[in-house]
Amino acid sequence: MLKTEGVVLRELRYRDTSKILSVYTKKYGKIAVMARGAYRPKSQIIANTQPFSYNEYQLYRGKNFFYLNQGDIIDSFYSIRERIERVTYGYYMLELIDKSIPEEQENEKLFNLLIKGLTVLSSLENDYLKFIAAYELKFISFLGYKPYLDKCVLCGSFNKNNIKFSIYEGGIICDNCFVTDPFSIQVNKEIYKGMCELLYTSLEKISDVVISKDSLYKIHEMIVEYILYNIDRKKFNSLNLIKSLQ
Repeated sequence: MLKTEGVVLRELRYRDTSKILSVYTKKYGKIAVMARGAYRPKSQIIANTQPFSYNEYQLYRGKNFFYLNQGDIIDSFYSIRERIERVTYGYYMLELIDKSIPEEQENEKLFNLLIKGLTVLSSLENDYLKFIAAYELKFISFLGYKPYLDKCVLCGSFNKNNIKFSIYEGGIICDNCFVTDPFSIQVNKEIYKGMCELLYTSLEKISDVVISKDSLYKIHEMIVEYILYNIDRKKFNSLNLIKSLQ
């Protein structure tokens, strides 16, 4: 029997009474879990198999799946479902993990970031775009693609008077290096300062970061493109819902 903490990312109905879950676990990374009988009216694992649910699981490994034997709720994050903004951004956070992480690749930093992010989101009343931009920057950093913001990623110049962000090079480039990436994105001083502060400010203190909504939109769009490039995906489906809120 295996024990691990985990968060339900996604559920898929299997036959009449069961579910196949995508669960992001602390010890084993993302795994597929068969939850037999989860749809039965008196099932004891209904709450443990809902998206966002954070549990201590007892599992055993089968040929094609892990099988759920028991689950004890640590936090259901129920309050995320109480506001449309929270649930929309929350599902995007789950999709980020689900689409970015290969099966059974453990990453404790990413797991802890997800728990911290869901905890902060569960009581968030405003600044949702600021929150998600900060989360995205931390997420891609813990995934192993931290944006290079200290100096030009190509030549090492510290001159930041005229810079762009290169999706392909993974950081800022100075005006002497613009020719190397004609698709790089212009970054003004507010966007650059905002990226640095959002990356290094803890999620609980994100309201302290002062930045215009226009600059936040640009950072969010730029980092989404950067994440998609590095995980070799074309889109995140949940972003359509986020755009509808904006």
